[in-house]
Amino acid sequence: MSSSLKTFLQYMFILAATALLIWFSLRGLHVAEGENKWDYLKHTWDSAHKGWLLLMAVIAMASHVVRAERWRMLLTPLGESPKLSHSFFSLMVGYLVNLVIPRGGEVSRCYNLYKLDKIPVEISFGTVVLERIVDVLCLLILIAFSFILESQKLFAFIETLPIGQGDHQSKYTVLLYLVGGLVVLGSVGIWFVRKNKKMNAWVMKTWHGFKDGVLSVFKLKNKGLFIFHSVLIWLLYFAMSYAVIKAFPATSELGFHAVLSLFAIGSIAMAAPLPGGTGSYHVLVPQGLVFLYSIPQSDAVAFTFIFHGWQTFIMIVAGAISLIATSFLVKRGPVSSSKEIQPIKE
Repeated sequence: MSSSLKTFLQYMFILAATALLIWFSLRGLHVAEGENKWDYLKHTWDSAHKGWLLLMAVIAMASHVVRAERWRMLLTPLGESPKLSHSFFSLMVGYLVNLVIPRGGEVSRCYNLYKLDKIPVEISFGTVVLERIVDVLCLLILIAFSFILESQKLFAFIETLPIGQGDHQSKYTVLLYLVGGLVVLGSVGIWFVRKNKKMNAWVMKTWHGFKDGVLSVFKLKNKGLFIFHSVLIWLLYFAMSYAVIKAFPATSELGFHAVLSLFAIGSIAMAAPLPGGTGSYHVLVPQGLVFLYSIPQSDAVAFTFIFHGWQTFIMIVAGAISLIATSFLVKRGPVSSSKEIQPIKE
């Protein structure tokens, strides 16, 4: 089977899984007899307070600017100095790609930055991996904080999810086969690289650049500022959730604890390997609203579709503008002060 066919089948599987989850979520949207579900969603949108939704859009853009600045901070110790606008455009292009190819945006934003500032992809990708590690730590802290405040409700909610069920022995067998397969593939890959001099040179060059990117945090002059930016990003994410929850009549009375719990559930759902978290988000968040805070099922599903749809619309618009801006800047010629690519020292 060709690699292109494998890639096509993989994307078809992801899209099918996404469609299935959306269909499963829409099943929970119960409307009056003779009423159309899409009309109900439109009614939910019409009833929303547009001022809160616009505020959410502004906060979202602010969070992306802060994230772009944090990315620049990690690249500076490595001798690279991209413009803030360039890192922002690259970040938004990455988000746009993520809506189609799960996690594909992590690589595409590095390539986009290379087109603008000639920063080697392996170096910038190393900093992206570091960013993801920091974000996972922030998410784990947030989840722990949520469980401290709402432990009884959240543990009860987890018990309602279809996880952790089934034959444990069969799960361990599958895990063993997966680990064994990875070990075999890894061993074959290492043997092939060592036998091929050109491939070995490319892998070593990529590895050194990637390693420099990951370790760039230890070279920061102001680590406190990096931590501040990381915390600010997640505070802005939380503020986005709060603004949207306040925008809809069915959820506007929910308090701080509820917003925190739903934000944690939504963040976990968005981490699923689906385009933009589509599908997983539409299943978990409505369940949380219904089970934890007794929001009517139809209102919970409609709220989730509008929330995620509005957020996706913002990403599409900002990503498309960033893609056009990148194309214009690349055609205009080099405008940054980035230096020539230096060979990576062994």
